Amino acid sequence: MKAVLLRRFGGPDVLEVVEVPKPSLNPGEVLIRVKAAGVNYFETLMREGRYGFSPTLPIIAGVEVAGVVEEASGDARVSVGSRVAVPLFAIGATGGYAQFIAVDSQQTYPVPDDVAFEEAAALMVQGLTALHAVRRADPAHKKILVLAAAGGVGSLVVQLARRRGARKIIAAAGSERKLDVARALGADAGVIYSGAGWGAAVEAAADGEQVDIVYDFVGGGFSSEYLPALAPQGELLFGALGRADVDYRALNVMIEQNQSLKGIALIPLLTPENLKADLATLFALSAADELKTQVGARYALDEIAAAHRAIGTRATIGKVILLPAQDRK
Repeated sequence: MKAVLLRRFGGPDVLEVVEVPKPSLNPGEVLIRVKAAGVNYFETLMREGRYGFSPTLPIIAGVEVAGVVEEASGDARVSVGSRVAVPLFAIGATGGYAQFIAVDSQQTYPVPDDVAFEEAAALMVQGLTALHAVRRADPAHKKILVLAAAGGVGSLVVQLARRRGARKIIAAAGSERKLDVARALGADAGVIYSGAGWGAAVEAAADGEQVDIVYDFVGGGFSSEYLPALAPQGELLFGALGRADVDYRALNVMIEQNQSLKGIALIPLLTPENLKADLATLFALSAADELKTQVGARYALDEIAAAHRAIGTRATIGKVILLPAQDRK
């Protein structure tokens, strides 16, 4: 079978498409034919050795897949033909950039027939992050600002905030095209966060008021722009791990304004119980067409370097999906 091997840290070209044996099964395991694998921004940082932790190499990359059970060991808890999702990141595993993967059947989660494999892949890392984001900073009846509002996480936060009854949702993105996507998903207004001074447009979009919550999934130096638009006693939810850039002066101002800074690191928030329930919730919303995933680009397995380049340049909208069954070379 084909898989993407990472032997050393570096740019997109260090990702090698190689032939490896199809996995054999241990007791309790199932073999899954991967129909869709998610590709995430943090994986580009991990590939470069710049993430919060670095895996021991070599590895087959990829942390979330959806597919069909091809084989099952005798004591497996799911049967051949089952449609399943596997959030490998939840168990500290990789291996998703491949045509097949073997996992413990207890680490699989059912995917309803009405949910496409691409949608299931888009609702794991990013869906769960968005769900926990609106729990940690409840947008109900509040004015909120969502950065990267057309991205995989941000686009879902916009929709979940609308479901929670947010008073006004202001989307921030890098282009008018991306703002159009966010507005179509439920944002009331939008600002483009390119160039200096864009933070002033946030209050204008909020009818001359400050916002109650900022959801930041971008990081870098953007905080100096949006923090003046955050109301006293407001909340900053920061979800761009490893890219925080809030200096001591800004923190002092936040303290003086009785504002809260919260982080969202997904893995520590997951338990076997809430993972099962939350994925079922996300899949049910998707099946009912009440939560729309934005698949911005699809790549064959042998195009993985191009997929990483696209994410790294922030050129994509929504989720980037890898389709291991395809071969375009």
